[in-house]
Amino acid sequence: MNIARWAKRKMRRNSLSGLGSKNSRPANQARAALQAPVTGVPEGTGDPLKWLQTQLATRTDVVVHSFDAGPGVRCTLVFLAGMVSKETVEKQVLIPLVGMDGVGSPEEFIKEILVYKRLPVVQQSVCSSLQEVLRGILAGEAVLFIAGEPRMLTIKAAQYEKRVVQEAPNEAVVRGPREAFIEDLQTNLTLVRRKLKTSALKIEMMSIGKLSQTDVAIVYVEGICDPKLVSEMKRRLSAIDLDIILGSSYLEELIEDNPYSPFPQLQYTERPDVISAAAVEGRVGLIVDGTPIALLAPVNVTMLMQASEDYYQRYISASWIRLIRYTFAFISLLLPSVYVAITTFHPDMIPENLLITVASSREVVPFPALVEAFIMELSFEALREATVRIPKAIGQSVSVIGALIIGTAAVQAGIVSAAMVIIVSMTGIASFIIPHFDLGLAFRFLRFPIMILAGMFGMFGIACGIIIIYLHLTELHSFGYPYMAPFAPLSTASLKDTVIRAPWWKMKLRPPFAKGNRTRQGANPRRWDTGNGGKE
Repeated sequence: MNIARWAKRKMRRNSLSGLGSKNSRPANQARAALQAPVTGVPEGTGDPLKWLQTQLATRTDVVVHSFDAGPGVRCTLVFLAGMVSKETVEKQVLIPLVGMDGVGSPEEFIKEILVYKRLPVVQQSVCSSLQEVLRGILAGEAVLFIAGEPRMLTIKAAQYEKRVVQEAPNEAVVRGPREAFIEDLQTNLTLVRRKLKTSALKIEMMSIGKLSQTDVAIVYVEGICDPKLVSEMKRRLSAIDLDIILGSSYLEELIEDNPYSPFPQLQYTERPDVISAAAVEGRVGLIVDGTPIALLAPVNVTMLMQASEDYYQRYISASWIRLIRYTFAFISLLLPSVYVAITTFHPDMIPENLLITVASSREVVPFPALVEAFIMELSFEALREATVRIPKAIGQSVSVIGALIIGTAAVQAGIVSAAMVIIVSMTGIASFIIPHFDLGLAFRFLRFPIMILAGMFGMFGIACGIIIIYLHLTELHSFGYPYMAPFAPLSTASLKDTVIRAPWWKMKLRPPFAKGNRTRQGANPRRWDTGNGGKE
């Protein structure tokens, strides 16, 4: 028996001599961890295990398991049930440690685990701060306490229920990937890494929220993204002083340049391909643990009018769809106001036959056009909000049937005209064409003050409203970058991917906020084409 133990020790010394070479980074890191001083232990704590049990005394899901790992080495494993895989703990932690031979002190025990890799668990480290240990347990780690040793061993064994990767419910495409983010941060980062298989992809982690300690991943491509943009993102995130972060929308409201503007200054997405494409353009992505919605910065108004499917369609089809999208975006903002202005101040602009039809339909309506438009628009907004809150099984039927019944009854009762019902219906349909929900919401909100200006001053009021919105947009910035770029300031090189989408071989440069390598592709991406249609 003594010979066998001597042989095991000899083998471990040999392995240590191999690990101790200059090229052995894991061994050096392990020794540095063993030599690190103990910090973060509150005064008067006494036994760290007892202090931790006091902190977790009210939790019923705490598992505390004590066992002997060898002669004179008493260990205690602490973790939360439901957040740690019991099978992993049993097979990869308890079985290898129980009855470990050749261990005479806690110091040797830790060395056995870190240097000689006695545990098959991939991620394990020595921790000397009780606060970090407590946070690790609450995050799903298992912590090993050794009697007589102030340092603790943290083991990554988190496993909890999570949703499987599914199709994006709010950004569905006809062509393109069907996968979307879920509520698990590591899964989301894996989806992004699969898209960008390069060492230039950088992912930096931060914990935000004094109580929630929510993990936030900052994603960017080194060499393309402006380092000042990354530094500014870190500065704003580190300055957040909030108890809890439950979603990316919390961060959006806290780090945007102008929180009082109705226009969104960060882009959100639930698709990993959008995050990957934006990172290659020099933008920074924020992926928050616990939510499937990621954020992108900086952003301009043209990016919010783009859909991910634009880049999976041929450029002719994508450009045609974008033109329709921009046209109906203006319709959703201005159509009710134009109707109010024309019927109130400029009836001479309407053809005679159409004027007679509109006048006859409004003859029995007791309200002016402005009040009529407000009644219908508010009713439509209420119906749209009710559709969101009603259970899915009956939501669609309520929206369709409710609109038909309310519209027909209102016209028959003489409360509104048939022309106004048509105007409001077209406006509602146009607002759904805007791909970014928050931008569409801003248009829906601004529709009402423009209607008031139209009811008071006619077309002149509409022109004033448009000018005010334009001036606000030109003053708006997203992380210091102009919101109206590339129109104000004008950048002709970036106009190829705005109202229309140029072919891939024409979009050779990245957006202006990309620093360093701005060249997106070679001089001739279609090198096979020699100028005669590909024929040799």
